[in-house]
Amino acid sequence: MRTTQRKTLPLGLLFAGSMLLAGRAAAQDVTIPVETQHNAIVLQTDAEKHLNMVYLGAKLANTAEYAGISKMYKQADDSGVQNDAYTPSGSASLGEPAITVTHADGNKSLNLTYVSHMVSKVSDDISLLVVTMKDPAYDFEVKLYYKTYFKEDVTEQWSVIKHNEKGIVTLDKYASANLNLKGNTTGGFWLKQYHGNWAMEMQPEEARLTHGIKTIDSKLGTRANLYEHSMFAISMDKPATEDEGKVLYGAMEWSGNFRVDFELDVANNLKIIAGINNAASEYHLKPGVEFTTPAFLYTYSDHGKGDASRKLQSWARQYKIVDGNGSRLTLLNNWESTYFDFNESKLAGLLKDTKKLGVDLFLLDDGWFGNSHPRNGDNAGLGDWQENKQKLPNGISSLVKEAQANGVKFGIWIEPEMVNPASDLYKAHPDWVIKQPNRPEKYFRNQLVLDLANPKVQDFVFGVVDGLFTKNPDLAYIKWDCNAVIYNAYSAYLKKDQSHIYVDYVNGLYNVLKRVRAKYPKVPLMLCSGGGGRVDYGALQYFTEFWPSDNTDPLERVFIQWEYSFFYPAITSSNHVTDWGKQPIKYRVDVAMMGKMGFDIVIGKLSESELSFCQSALKNYDALKDVIWHGDQYRLASPWDNDAASIMYVNDDKSKAVMFNYLVNNRYGSGTKVPVRLKGLDPNKKYRVKEINLYPGAGSVLGKEDLTFTGDFLMNVGINPGNSAYHTSVVLELEAI
Repeated sequence: MRTTQRKTLPLGLLFAGSMLLAGRAAAQDVTIPVETQHNAIVLQTDAEKHLNMVYLGAKLANTAEYAGISKMYKQADDSGVQNDAYTPSGSASLGEPAITVTHADGNKSLNLTYVSHMVSKVSDDISLLVVTMKDPAYDFEVKLYYKTYFKEDVTEQWSVIKHNEKGIVTLDKYASANLNLKGNTTGGFWLKQYHGNWAMEMQPEEARLTHGIKTIDSKLGTRANLYEHSMFAISMDKPATEDEGKVLYGAMEWSGNFRVDFELDVANNLKIIAGINNAASEYHLKPGVEFTTPAFLYTYSDHGKGDASRKLQSWARQYKIVDGNGSRLTLLNNWESTYFDFNESKLAGLLKDTKKLGVDLFLLDDGWFGNSHPRNGDNAGLGDWQENKQKLPNGISSLVKEAQANGVKFGIWIEPEMVNPASDLYKAHPDWVIKQPNRPEKYFRNQLVLDLANPKVQDFVFGVVDGLFTKNPDLAYIKWDCNAVIYNAYSAYLKKDQSHIYVDYVNGLYNVLKRVRAKYPKVPLMLCSGGGGRVDYGALQYFTEFWPSDNTDPLERVFIQWEYSFFYPAITSSNHVTDWGKQPIKYRVDVAMMGKMGFDIVIGKLSESELSFCQSALKNYDALKDVIWHGDQYRLASPWDNDAASIMYVNDDKSKAVMFNYLVNNRYGSGTKVPVRLKGLDPNKKYRVKEINLYPGAGSVLGKEDLTFTGDFLMNVGINPGNSAYHTSVVLELEAI
């Protein structure tokens, strides 16, 4: 967004005049360019003071020319409001609405006209545009917010709705954003979306949008990323590749029910409306109260999907995730070693294994709590967050001290939003549980969801976290899980406002997480939800990392982690080495290394060579982690289209890089037959290329310890990583010399 150095810009500084004479009196339009380093959104009023979005794409050198964009289009529809920036329902618009209301007098029509706008400079990189619109017939107001990140080319958009009518207004639909893409492409619009399930997250599909409305949504209540995902990519003309094509990335910053509509109209224009899913969620708004929608996040690139990914990843590290430019802890998790069956003696041995392996932290997973209802399986104990005295007679504090004695840190698993019917909490506070009062209880993983719309429940959930840190100030990590969806939605707290439950639940969760972060701003938190069921930037603003999937088969993880990489930086993706799959330990470690690495294996079952390899790989990872976590990411060869996948990371000054290569198909002697072209290097620099993570006794695929090439050669000719049945994974380190 282009601004001056003044803190706030008056309307006139962003005013561009144009005269429209279309069978009516001359009227002056207001044109508002919303610019980032490479992109622009253009908002413009028409003769009737409706606010339109007339452009989204590469920014123009001459800002005065934005005012003339709308005149280049001769399209029309019966309503005349084809390009609404926030489409109201029940007046002239015939398209899918962004907002639908029932006024206090029962009228369901809404007409929004432009009143004013204001731009403020938040920082050198961030600007905020606020556009105010009102209904001429009702005391009803909508403010559209556009928060732009100049260097990253990212926009966050949301709306704030308010009224002063003589009674309650019902919000029937209340989207965060309404984008318009003009139909000037011969190849149409192509939607890349994701679906999935437990252990099969991030399954991609890409297809051309046809006329009508395509909707992706979620109604799970606690999760926004299981069966459908709010992240998507829209390509113009044809599916964008990594390096070519026009593409828009979008995602909701919301951890509950979402809805994204894609409407292709008769003139081949595409309208995108994104927000909270309004199904069973009418919101009753009192006079004078503001309703703020969650943000819709988007970025545009005319240089392909890779460029769009790097923009989002840079933005996330700088502004969204906790400590995005900081460090992370490698860890050993006990889950696959013990499941629920452990005691202090077993854990003491695992703490020694943690030190022996060479990671930073030991993570104690599920099963450490509950006394009246001990957590010996997934059917009891949730809600009773006291140490199980039989398993841990000396409590968590003794384990924290034992970890410190071994020179490692200690972390713990919790699932504080949930409750088992077999628990003291359930018996003491049945009114804290989301369940229908006149229907049989329905369980998901033998558990129910606590009613976070209730402030007392929010206090309880915060107290679970706060209590752990208060009793154990040296506790260094928390894995926060969420394994159930909302069945039989009913809140005893909300009483007659039952349609608020899905919205108020998520806002209640965010209230808790804000309190946690206010008191413990830097403690690492992993976001987990039965795998990747809650991976979204709404939740990630409170977490340092997420768990992509319970599926840790390294071959499957190549595909899952690959797809997450389109939207999230490597530093956020927790990748663990486990016993899933039949691949050798080297393949498992190499796959985990392309993000934030951890282990969930039985160290005592590793051979001497396997343990030695893991210890050596951790040292290599420690030397390269800054490049992986904070470098620019380049996807080189897709696992969906090739026998081997390749991905690389390059640091800011292009002096260091790492390239990961994984065989994903070994039929008919498959492997890398041709060189893979690298990206992001300095063509004028020379790079020493060396294979690392060699298994004890194995030789390098390079045929010697290292080779030297120019960046020019590596990017135009490439290098063959030598993947084959004998070299299923190859990691190459590049250093400028």
